[in-house]
Amino acid sequence: MTSQNLEDIKHVINGDYIVIPIETGYIKPNDSLDSIINPARELMIDGDYLVIAETPISVSQNRLIDEAGYNPSLTAKFLTVVWSKYLWGYVFGPILGIKKRTIKNLRKLPKETEAHKQVVLELYGLKHALKPASEAGIDLSNAPGTCVSLLPDNPERVAKEIKEEIGKDVCVMIIDTDATYMKNGKYFTGLPIAIEGIDADNGFFGYVKGQLSENMGSTPLGCSEKMDVETALKIANIAEDYQKSLSTEMKTIHSVKEVLGSEFDEVTIEDLDSITHTPAVIIRKTAPRFS
Repeated sequence: MTSQNLEDIKHVINGDYIVIPIETGYIKPNDSLDSIINPARELMIDGDYLVIAETPISVSQNRLIDEAGYNPSLTAKFLTVVWSKYLWGYVFGPILGIKKRTIKNLRKLPKETEAHKQVVLELYGLKHALKPASEAGIDLSNAPGTCVSLLPDNPERVAKEIKEEIGKDVCVMIIDTDATYMKNGKYFTGLPIAIEGIDADNGFFGYVKGQLSENMGSTPLGCSEKMDVETALKIANIAEDYQKSLSTEMKTIHSVKEVLGSEFDEVTIEDLDSITHTPAVIIRKTAPRFS
């Protein structure tokens, strides 16, 4: 594909970059990633970036956990009701100036969140369970029923495999919307994993420190190439900007009903498959212009 026929393809311009969405149905557990790879192979040219959201990768790997099978302990109940809902929703959150949307969501945490906290405690430990929301990158909003999806297994390996299948000189990156922060020139995140150059697995402590640092945007989890953190963050955030523009974005459990018309714990695979998903975007640097 050349720039001459770009006008025939859905795209947007973001500064010096062209963003080409890859639209699919819902990628189900144990599905291949062909619905992403095949159009990417057709549309991409050398030098392009393919940025993929973490959840479709995780779901395809069947990294789903049914939270209905977890009985919340007293610790999980305390972390949900006292710690997250009240202390962070009404005290620490406003003091630290976290997003108003996050504060609003914390104040109306449903009882089902207690089982979610138990999952975090058992799989990732107290360090991550102390985080009031978005613990350990677990996604509650893009999975059926009472299931949640964990972060992908070995995203760097997956990115390299996808690049190999595309068969072009491109860069493949898998990202999470949870933030990377910067303080004193050093990058860090609360997430359990991130690319080289970003200090990961800081959990709650990274989150608190992050509120006193600069939020650098989405976190690159794995990349097919060695890349400096600044470039990786820039490309990740261009992809995230596009996702935020979509009417079907389900960033939290509270946006599920608005998009699908179902309560978050009643969503079926058919519901998820009823909307157009954009699990990946191609990002291309525009050609320099000379006057």
